[in-house]
Parts: sequence; C-alpha cells; structure tokens
Amino acid sequence: MNENQMPEPTLTFEPFAETAPAAPIVPAEEPAPPALDESALSEKERKMVADFAAQIELRDSNMILQYGAGAQKKMADFSESALTNIRTKDLGEVGEMLTSVVTQLREFDVEKEEKGGLFGLFKKNNKMSTMMVKYDKAENNVERICTQLEAHQVRLLKDIAMLDKLYELNHVYFKELTMYILAGKKKLAETRRTQLAELMEKAKRTGLAEDAQAANDLAALCDRFEKKLHDLELTRMISIQMAPQIRLVQNNDTLMSEKIQSTLVNTIPLWKSQMVLALGVAHSQQAAAAQREVTNMTNELLRKNAQTLKMATVETAKESERGIVDIETLRATNESLISTLDEVIKIQDEGRQKRREAETELSKIENELKQKLLDIHG
Repeated sequence: MNENQMPEPTLTFEPFAETAPAAPIVPAEEPAPPALDESALSEKERKMVADFAAQIELRDSNMILQYGAGAQKKMADFSESALTNIRTKDLGEVGEMLTSVVTQLREFDVEKEEKGGLFGLFKKNNKMSTMMVKYDKAENNVERICTQLEAHQVRLLKDIAMLDKLYELNHVYFKELTMYILAGKKKLAETRRTQLAELMEKAKRTGLAEDAQAANDLAALCDRFEKKLHDLELTRMISIQMAPQIRLVQNNDTLMSEKIQSTLVNTIPLWKSQMVLALGVAHSQQAAAAQREVTNMTNELLRKNAQTLKMATVETAKESERGIVDIETLRATNESLISTLDEVIKIQDEGRQKRREAETELSKIENELKQKLLDIHG
C-alpha cells in the first residue's frame, strides 16, 4: 500500500488477529457521515456486507461475542492515540509571546522629549542615541520572540497535517463499524424472518416443549445479537463525535497558525518600517528644534545687546555732561569741613578747661601731701 492510498474497511470474525499498521493518509476532502443504509457504500462494500452477513451464525456464541470487536478495538486504540496526540493546545505561551511583541512596541515611545529651554537643547543631543538604543533593544527582543513563534507555527502545521490523517482514519473506522452493523442487521432480520418464524410456527403447530424451547433459544440469541449491534452503534456514535472534535482542534491550530503568520509577515515588517519613519521624523524634529532654539537664542542675544547698548550710551552721555566735581559734592564737603572745625574748637576749649581743673587739683594734692609730711615729722 503506497502512502497515497487510503486503508479500506475490513470485516472479520477474528478481530484480534495481528494486522499491518495503517500507512499515513494524505488529507482529503471532508466526507459526510454515512447513513445506516447501503446507499452510502460502494458496490464493492455492499457485496462485502452481503457476503459477510451470509457467514454470520447466530448459534455460534463465540462468534456473537467477538462480532465487531476488531472494529471496536481499533476505535479504542484510535481514541487512545487521539487522547495522546490530539489534545487542546495550551496556547497561553503563544498568547504571551504576542503580548510581548506589543509590549516591546510600546516601550519605544518617540513622543517623549526632554524639556528645559536652552538647557534642554544640550540634552536633546543625546535623544537620537537614546532612541536608537531603545530601537535596537526592542528589535532584538522582537526577533527572539519571532523565532519562538516560528517554532510554534511549525509545530502547529505538523499537528494540522497529523489531524488530517487522524480524521481520515476515523472515517475508515466509522465506515467499518457501519458495515458491521449493516451486515449484522441484515442477518438478524433474515434470521427473524425465516428461521425464527419457522421455529415459532412449528412450536405452535406441534405444541412440543422442545420445539418451543428451540424457538425461545433462537429468539434469545437474536436479542443478544441485537444488543451486540447496539453496542457497535454506540461505538459508531463515538466515531461520529470524534470527527467534529478533531476538526475543532484542527481549526484552533489553524487559526493560531494564521495569527502567527500574520504577525510575522504583516505586523513585524510594518512595525519596522514605521519605526524607521518614526526615527526619521524624530531626527527632523530634533534638527528643527535645534534650529528653533538657535534662532530664539540669537534674537534674545540681539535684544539683550540692544538694551545694553542703550543703557551704556545713556550713561555715557550723562557722564559727559557732568562737571569734574558736582556742586552737591562741594556743598557736602564744605558742610563737613565747617562741622569738623566746630568740633575741633569745641574739643580745644574743653581741653583747656580740663587742664585748668587738673592744675588746681594737682596743686591741692601737692599741698595735702606736704602737710601730711610735716605732720609726720612735727
């Protein structure tokens, strides 16, 4: 069997015989679930059902016990495989990565500017360097996240292809179960219509206990086989439910893969192009701001120089019209000189008065001393 050939349903009374593993299946168009009638089967499959139904022997207890067990085992193994390989993906990590991309883009804010008048002009000299550092950091982080997203996308694409194969295998097992059920129902209806009807008619006709027991035994076997077919129908329903479940998981993987693809081929390149434009605009704004500050500073210097020149010219004119010594200065000096002379005369008068008083006091002291001496030697 080559890789492009889909495995065909098989019917067997030896369900646990070893069979060759199914080859990988190439994804095909999604078929509609077949109804429980032969119109859903091919001519070859209808003939297979008819031939298999003719071989069913309801009086063989072991055959009834094992009927369809092979298909049920395949479904059980398939469900186990699906449980291992087809589980709802924990895409939280991918979501966190996509959120990290947005965070990195927001960290690069070209609107933040240094302020501070003329002093801010010197701070802005480093703005482009700071922006480039931010851009490089954001770009490196985004590239790292993109590499991880690409790895997730590859894994998702592999899972999608694997889910296609599982879907096709599930369809094969579904059809196989349907064929077992159709063959069993065909045989059950035929047995009830012919053998069971004949035995019941014979029991009624003869009235013998052994004939009634034979009819009852066959009726019990038919009921038992009908229950077996019901079990197969339950297994078939599991297969029917498995198909949309596989497609739902596959659809989730496809949507996330497309989201990653859109981020890689649209969002990231768009971000890079817009960031380059933002850097260019910021550079132009910085140059314009620098030119504006230089112009403002030039105008301010011209205004200050004009004011200074005016003040200097007025002061010079005032000074040129002044005399060597102001009248006010001479008047103040003269008043100060007169006041000084008055104070000197006053001080001299006071000095002469104090000297006369001192002479009188000294004469008095001298006489007192002489008298004291005379009194001592008298």
